[in-house]
Amino acid sequence: MSRLVRAALRLSLIAIAVLPYAAPAADAIRVIDPWARATVPGQKVGGVYMEIVSPRHARLVGVASPAAGTAEVHSMTMDGGTMRMRAVEALDLPAGTPAKLAPGGFHVMLFDLKKPLVAGQKVPLTLVIEETGKRAHRITVNAIVRAGEHDGQH
Repeated sequence: MSRLVRAALRLSLIAIAVLPYAAPAADAIRVIDPWARATVPGQKVGGVYMEIVSPRHARLVGVASPAAGTAEVHSMTMDGGTMRMRAVEALDLPAGTPAKLAPGGFHVMLFDLKKPLVAGQKVPLTLVIEETGKRAHRITVNAIVRAGEHDGQH
């Protein structure tokens, strides 16, 4: 076999070995418009919202932020005129369908805020997303704090 053929064969084998680990950009999980509601001095909790689109079925199984002592994914429902919020273990991310975390629904709760969330500030978040049968991915995003978003809900 000539050197050129052997080199081409080696490159082909390397490409085949590496290809499963190189996901194209269109195949990536997308986090769209992450934002947080501005807080007032002394407020120890805050809400963060976004849209997540996964090309494959996945689940949001955790969240963390250095801006808070703890962070959780919550659901919000109205029960006879009373707002009920509960932590959820995981939020399903159906393949190709946007999962909306928005006021009045699923959202991220930040507890024990280290300082107030001020309009224009960026709040770093690490999302833990688990794909079916695969290990978890950690995705880091910055939520932009918005002012004037207070409507009585988190």
